[in-house]
Amino acid sequence: MNEHVAVRRWLLCCIAAVFVAVFIGGITRLTESGLSITEWKPVSGVVPPLTTAGWDDAFEKFRQIPQARTTHARITMVQFKWIYWWEWFHRLAARAVGLIFALPFLWFVAKGKLPERYGMRLTWLPLLTLAQGALGWYMVQSGLEVRSSVSAYRLAAHLALALTILVIAVWTWADLNPKREEVNASAAWRWSTLGVVTCLGLTIVSGAFVAGLRGGEIFNEFPLMGGQLVPPGYLALSGWWINALENPVAAQFHHRVLAVLTGIASLVLAWRATPRAFGEYGAMAVRVLGLTIAVQFVLGIATILLAVPLALGVLHQLAGTVALTAGVLAVHALWVPIRDVRLSDPIAEPRGVAAVGVG
Repeated sequence: MNEHVAVRRWLLCCIAAVFVAVFIGGITRLTESGLSITEWKPVSGVVPPLTTAGWDDAFEKFRQIPQARTTHARITMVQFKWIYWWEWFHRLAARAVGLIFALPFLWFVAKGKLPERYGMRLTWLPLLTLAQGALGWYMVQSGLEVRSSVSAYRLAAHLALALTILVIAVWTWADLNPKREEVNASAAWRWSTLGVVTCLGLTIVSGAFVAGLRGGEIFNEFPLMGGQLVPPGYLALSGWWINALENPVAAQFHHRVLAVLTGIASLVLAWRATPRAFGEYGAMAVRVLGLTIAVQFVLGIATILLAVPLALGVLHQLAGTVALTAGVLAVHALWVPIRDVRLSDPIAEPRGVAAVGVG
């Protein structure tokens, strides 16, 4: 049995934890629950209000923020408790994710069990998870005083950091798995696969801007927007980057364009992914990538047409995370040469993006 099996199992738990966090975070965002807890208490905040007075105090603090007078105008105590519990559960899950990343890592360090050459990369996982918690509160702060929602920039950064953590964990897990097949794909196919996965990542992050600007609630039609290819109001704001990142119409349009381009490119890649050109494992990995992106694309269309129902919105975000995971594994299958990862043998130096991507 490979001597790094314990580390691989830990990384699988980390990957699963990120999936759970993204899932719960998506529900929190779509239910507008994220601003229901107006304080950040990393330790004492684990305990929710337990008395009527405690609930009254939490409700009064919430009623002081702009969102309580707009999105949640005329909210009742029963309704407040519902969104409060979602945010509380979100923060509790975030704490659990932090422990999943940190405690086994510290144990591996204490026992000297970290794989050689992977110490620095694995150290980044608990550090970035800690930064993710701080970034989450920084995001919440943006909606407590002036805005009625959190900043789309901070929301996108929060999601991007979660995906970065996921990529590091998945890539390292794949690195520590012995490969039974030599890389067989040409440089053109390797770079094409990397390009598709990069576009996929950009598409997912662009979706965070759509969510942050509530862009999914407008132009609930496909493929046109407002009956036009380029929607009315596309250039509503001055400055190209401000318009692109702060205009909900432009944000949704760009998200659609990226999704269409990524979907077409992934299907072409999957169609050309033969065992002869990619190797058996590489071809399978690229085909799985194409399938997951296709599912994500269909879910995205359904989400738009139905005006972002909660279940579809969450599934769309979760499917994007699955597709990115499949993308990382596909790139790894095509870029990293064959090796058997054991403590007694030197670990082959990965080439190409494997050397600079996350290590």
